[in-house]
Order: sequence, then structure tokens, then C-alpha cells
Amino acid sequence: RNFVLFRKSSYIATRTSAFTTSAMANHKSAIKRIRSNETKRLRNRYQLKTTRTLIKQLRHTTEKKAAGELLTKVAAKLDKLSKRGIIHKNKSANQKAKLTRLVNGL
Repeated sequence: RNFVLFRKSSYIATRTSAFTTSAMANHKSAIKRIRSNETKRLRNRYQLKTTRTLIKQLRHTTEKKAAGELLTKVAAKLDKLSKRGIIHKNKSANQKAKLTRLVNGL
């Protein structure tokens, strides 16, 4: 698949998706980089989705003790995601602050 990045008069810049093999690089290291980037992308998506699921569970929790225990897990996950650069550190801090206020309000 080709995705249009931007249009400027008659010039259209496109990039080829990593899923197609038609526009592969010729260097062995570049081919390995494409493979490893795809692996890392899938791992990052999994970790982000897992954290979002934990956040949803925390928001639906009504017991303060259970919410407090879940908050520590969620905060650790958010810290790990921000440390690895999957999410921005300010987003992590904002989410932890909101969830902490939610748990303290129970």
C-alpha cells in the first residue's frame, strides 16, 4: 500500500507501508531494521493496550482498597511506558494525577 504524505501542486510524496515487500531495502542491516521495528511496534501496541485496559478497570472499580491496589499497578505501567518512550512523560503524569484523584474520591 502507498500512503499519501502530502500534496504540493502536482507532486505527491508517498511512502510504502512496512507490510509490503515490494519496496524492501537492499542492505542486510536495513532489512533487519524493518523486521525489528515491526516487532517493537507490535510490542509497544500490546503494552499500551494492556495499560489502557487496566485504566478502564480502575475507573470502573467502586471499592477503595481494590482501587488503591490497582492504582499502583497502573502507575507502574504508565511509568514504564513513559520511560521507554511509548507515551510522553507529561501524559503519564497527567493520567496518574487524574486516577489518583479518582481513587481518593472513592
